[in-house]
Amino acid sequence: MDTADLLERCYPGRRAELKRDIFRKALGLFNEQGIEATTIEMIRAECDTSVGAIYHHFGNKEGLVAALFFTALDDQARLRDSYLADAQTTEAGVHALVHSYVDWVDSQPEWARFQYHARFAVTKGPFKDELATRNKTRNKQLLEWLRAQGNELGSFPAELILSLIVGQADSYCRAWLSGRVKGSPKAYRDMLAQAAWRSLCIPQPQ
Repeated sequence: MDTADLLERCYPGRRAELKRDIFRKALGLFNEQGIEATTIEMIRAECDTSVGAIYHHFGNKEGLVAALFFTALDDQARLRDSYLADAQTTEAGVHALVHSYVDWVDSQPEWARFQYHARFAVTKGPFKDELATRNKTRNKQLLEWLRAQGNELGSFPAELILSLIVGQADSYCRAWLSGRVKGSPKAYRDMLAQAAWRSLCIPQPQ
């Protein structure tokens, strides 16, 4: 999966061609120059379009950042839900969550890098309420799966569960995206999944 595939998947058809081009060029600039330093004029020049066309689609720079962020989250959730749908046990579900997280980051490093950088801006900016609403819809299948596991996931607070499952994978993926480690996250997906399961596994009575 490359950037073009992701955009074609999320915004298919000829009518969305300009939108995909704006997304593609903006993503590159935000990652290369930084979100703060990138201007609408810089994006316009890269796309060879008008400022009005960009504002028409996204409203302003904050709207473009949020739209990119939502697109990344939606694509990541689509892969996660497809993996989770095949899980027949709690352990398989935990592995599915880690595998999908790692596989998405590994296949979409530019989107993942942007996602990490943009998270604070979106969660604290004018689109934070829209993000909360979208998260409820996006995570419906995940939350239903978590509730269905009951005691299988132990007595951990609900707000802690996902951090225990994907926290180690997230930490490694961030290190890989920043260049601090060289090994592909996908090479360690099974080890990370097993570590996640061990962090949740409740000892059985003897």
